[in-house]
Amino acid sequence: MRNNIVHAGAHELQYEIREIVEVGNRLKNLGLDICWENIGDPVFKGENIPPWIKSVIKGAVDTDSSFAYSPTKGLVETRAFLAEFCNKRKKVQITEEDIIFFNGIGDAISKVYNYLRKEARVIGPSPAYSTHSSTEAAHAGEDHIMYKLDPKNSWMPDINDLRNKIKDDRSISGILMINPNNPVGTVYSKDVMVEIVRIAEEFDLFIVCDEIYLEITYNGKISTPLSDVINGVCGISMRGISKELPWPGARCGWIEVYNRGNDPVFNTYIETILNAKMLEVCSTTLPQTVIPSLLSDPRYKEYHSERNKQYEAKSKFAYASLVGIDGIIVNQTDGAFYMTVAFEDGVLNNKQCLKIYKDKVRAYIEDSVCNVALDKRFVYYLLGATGICVVPLTGFSCDTFGFRVTLLETDMVKFEWIFKTIAENIRTYLSS
Repeated sequence: MRNNIVHAGAHELQYEIREIVEVGNRLKNLGLDICWENIGDPVFKGENIPPWIKSVIKGAVDTDSSFAYSPTKGLVETRAFLAEFCNKRKKVQITEEDIIFFNGIGDAISKVYNYLRKEARVIGPSPAYSTHSSTEAAHAGEDHIMYKLDPKNSWMPDINDLRNKIKDDRSISGILMINPNNPVGTVYSKDVMVEIVRIAEEFDLFIVCDEIYLEITYNGKISTPLSDVINGVCGISMRGISKELPWPGARCGWIEVYNRGNDPVFNTYIETILNAKMLEVCSTTLPQTVIPSLLSDPRYKEYHSERNKQYEAKSKFAYASLVGIDGIIVNQTDGAFYMTVAFEDGVLNNKQCLKIYKDKVRAYIEDSVCNVALDKRFVYYLLGATGICVVPLTGFSCDTFGFRVTLLETDMVKFEWIFKTIAENIRTYLSS
């Protein structure tokens, strides 16, 4: 090319959750049955959508207005409903003008980071959710800046690490929280949320809080919404219906903006995001149309409560299957539907392996594990030996070795097989 047309941050755009699918598909073509535990799609894993939810959506399809453009910010009626819905339980009060719809939280993430000033950075948790870390890093053309989540403290944020990094790097202008957390399944305590808000207040930063799993909590844990602790700090909450209904294919999410009037720079930034959305005209109309009917239906609360009970039972079984294995750190999942297992320092090496009986599969895995991270080596051998596809923890911008697995399998016989098999193969691998 006459000029280099490649974006400076192109190398940061990585999404291991999907990239490992290519490996799985290669092995599938070689005759291996794959158990996909890499991606958080409840529908793909067998969750049935209740008939009453489908009925509401079918009714919206019969309405011609569902096929039209919506206002740029989203349907006024839906935004007003969400503002009222949120104000009933939250300390900070918002109006429909503080809500902007996007084509999924992925679209919101793209706008929030890409329309920051290039020199302005948002520090995020490690392990990171790849869409946040990759998009923020690509926007800056630099490595993502991260604070640690501590596996030996239930994956809670290391507050001292966060404070020190903000103090030492004046480019940091915002803090990202993901609560409940993906990939580690932790529900942050209110005290932790309050402390992070205090840091933001002290250093005059804004906060982004990905709350897509806000209502998916169990084991006695309840998420504290950002709006309950935000005080006067400028903030953005990211919400959506992809996990809670679940309807991931709807690509329907929104942001709630807090305290935009408290800082003129933040206010202009939000206007920039809105103007960028305006260039796309609007987000998809149909899923916005049904949100008030679905979330206000008494059956929704009952349905959601039952789902959380099922995740709780799975989280307990998964934890019981893995806890006590020498060489790993495992915490019980309390929110979202993922479990992250960390390997103790020094237990992995590049000589370990699992027995793979299919010759072509073994040859492919042995060729693929050359010069990869040690946790990725384990993940590849687990995939080749058992067909179970998990995601290496280093794929989440993390220097701790481990892997993430979902709690989504609906066939309980298969679910129990998955975790018993993972436990057995961890023991075999670490002793090989």
